[in-house]
Amino acid sequence: MDSSISLYFFSFFLLQLTLLSATKKTYIVHMKHRHDSTVHPTHRDWYTATLDSSPDSLLYAYTAAYNGFAATLDPQQAHALRASHSVLAVYEDTRYTLHTTRTPEFLGLQAHSAFWQDLHQASHDVVIGVLDTGVWPESQSFDDSQMPQIPTRWRGNCESAPDFDPSLCNNKLIGARSFSKGYRMASSNARKTRDPATPRDLDGHGTHTASTAAGSAVANATLLGYATGTARGMAPQARVAAYKVCWTGGCFASDILAGMDQAIQDGVDVLSLSLGGSSSVPYYFDTIAIGAFAALERGIFVACSAGNTGPRGGSVANVAPWIMTVGAGTLDRDFPAYATLGNGKRFAGVSLYSGEGMGDEQVGLVYFSDRSNSSGSICMPGSLDAESVRGKVVICDRGLNSRVEKGAVVRDAGGVGMILANTAASGEGLVADSHLVAAVAVGESAGDEIREYASLDPNPTAVLSFGGTVLNVRPSPVVAAFSSRGPNGVTAQILKPDVIGPGVNILAGWSGAVGPSGTEDSRKTNFNIMSGTSMSCPHISGLAALLKAAHPDWSPSAIKSALMTTAYTNDNTESPIRDAKGEETISTPWAYGAGHVNPQKALSPGLVYEASTQDYIAFLCSLNYTLDHLRLVVKDPDANCSKKFADPAELNYPSFSLVFGSNKLLRYTRTLTNVGEPGSVYDLVLSVPSTVHVTVNPRRLQFRQLGESQTYTVTFLSNRTLNDSVTSDFGTIMWTNQLHQVRTPLAFTWTYF
Repeated sequence: MDSSISLYFFSFFLLQLTLLSATKKTYIVHMKHRHDSTVHPTHRDWYTATLDSSPDSLLYAYTAAYNGFAATLDPQQAHALRASHSVLAVYEDTRYTLHTTRTPEFLGLQAHSAFWQDLHQASHDVVIGVLDTGVWPESQSFDDSQMPQIPTRWRGNCESAPDFDPSLCNNKLIGARSFSKGYRMASSNARKTRDPATPRDLDGHGTHTASTAAGSAVANATLLGYATGTARGMAPQARVAAYKVCWTGGCFASDILAGMDQAIQDGVDVLSLSLGGSSSVPYYFDTIAIGAFAALERGIFVACSAGNTGPRGGSVANVAPWIMTVGAGTLDRDFPAYATLGNGKRFAGVSLYSGEGMGDEQVGLVYFSDRSNSSGSICMPGSLDAESVRGKVVICDRGLNSRVEKGAVVRDAGGVGMILANTAASGEGLVADSHLVAAVAVGESAGDEIREYASLDPNPTAVLSFGGTVLNVRPSPVVAAFSSRGPNGVTAQILKPDVIGPGVNILAGWSGAVGPSGTEDSRKTNFNIMSGTSMSCPHISGLAALLKAAHPDWSPSAIKSALMTTAYTNDNTESPIRDAKGEETISTPWAYGAGHVNPQKALSPGLVYEASTQDYIAFLCSLNYTLDHLRLVVKDPDANCSKKFADPAELNYPSFSLVFGSNKLLRYTRTLTNVGEPGSVYDLVLSVPSTVHVTVNPRRLQFRQLGESQTYTVTFLSNRTLNDSVTSDFGTIMWTNQLHQVRTPLAFTWTYF
């Protein structure tokens, strides 16, 4: 055969192989039936047999969180599996994203009180599993000098990697594993170098969240001189197990599910996930919701971040009612910085800039507002004219690229400073960053004035100055503008988020592999300050660990109820909590749920709303799910809809979300269980808007003994007229006595006009 023909056929063969491999993707396969060990000794054997034509394609064999597996398949193989009588569903892997010291005092967790010390001792037996970007084991936040031996029930371990010796784990950090098969498959054709398969945190996010939840106390913690003090997690004596499921390309559903599956088997008590995906995916297609349901069945409390796509309404993620969904608020600590203009006006903002200051001399100020250079207004890489920028302060609009990158763009173009100005998309919400150039972040209204000055004044100038760390800021908390909001896009009858916690400018442990502002930052620090619902989520995970230590017999729903019904809605000025999305804007339950957590009161809530696995199944059935849909969420193959709520709002949830459509009259019951004192009596305090008439029966609840339950019925009648412009409103049902106030938020929505 002619050599050119041979070369042609060889090239054609290689091309076909390339095309075949390019069409392969990761799929998650859900099996219908229960594993039969008499036929297949292990789950892996069962799944491999299901893949009889390509057994090597198996990535993960799930056991605790899911009846199924993840595998690399081409479309024909996926289609064949969908047609199999033993397969319930086959769907493509999904990419999720990360939701990215002062807080113990702000939350009332005094380190030296005898009560809290006793509670921290009890938390030695509580394990928090953190699914994130891994862990930096050398961090002082994981020091185990005050920790006793690992509980004998613990089944987890620390895996070995070229940069991670299992001996780096200790009595504090008791687990470290990585799950990267989904990520590696998704990035198999990428040109960039893939992350190494290791539990070591090369990003910083995972170390920050883990140490926020349960970091050991570290004296003199600081970020480059800011926020100096003792850093410690919410449950500093609890154990930490790190499950690395997030990589440079994101967090893939197959890896997340594998991490949750392993964490359940290892024996964690709390799961913390500062990541999420879409705000409107049905529960049976939501990997986190499915894994969390399996965790719930094992008595594991699951907290997830609400997302960082606020202040847009309906943006909240991780909305399954068996998940604690956490939004973000500010602390009473700030890092003030100032921009003083040539016209004498001084604008307050925030910054964590730690370099050399600008002094007192005004320098030129420039803003690229010309529509022909729109990328210049947001300071995209390569967008700034060095001749126009050199030696000046540049105004950069917030948005599109990272806040710190904008400063680097200014620096590289010869600028000496940056004013990072919010637009309408971010409102008045401010986030302090460790900038690489002198920089001040300001809100929308200040930004508008500064932009106008720079555009109209023939010789605009400015100088920037920095105020360090300031405590006891008022008002606080304020809901962060970025915190994702309700209403719930999957089930409008479930109010989400559930609560808010500290999530703005949080100091916690950091990775030694990366600088405080990212991979392009050569500075090194043991601690970093970050913002996001990623930061508020581990606060609640740590508090849940403390409640679990104090009340080992409490269910996940009881812990959630305690945190919700004791939350507060007034700030430290005794005014309603404000919203950073706009000046003097009052926040609502769409942003803060039940309110801001109050751990001291949550330890003794008086009454709790309990919900069992069967209650959640009845809730799923009320959504008109088919049995196949139900069994995608519920692992039990015998699960059915013999018990079904007429309406998803019938779930015994610690809040009400009422939707008035064609029916203007709604009636629901709730059941409260006494966890306070025997012989307790609670009276009703009702606060409702004029748009709704509310009747509660009975108006007094009497509990003779602990563990006793009492039910009340609430009737809601809409008073809203067709001419009324109100589409949502809010109120409160509160059961109160001298010791406890059990507060239940009400959110009303009208879908008729």
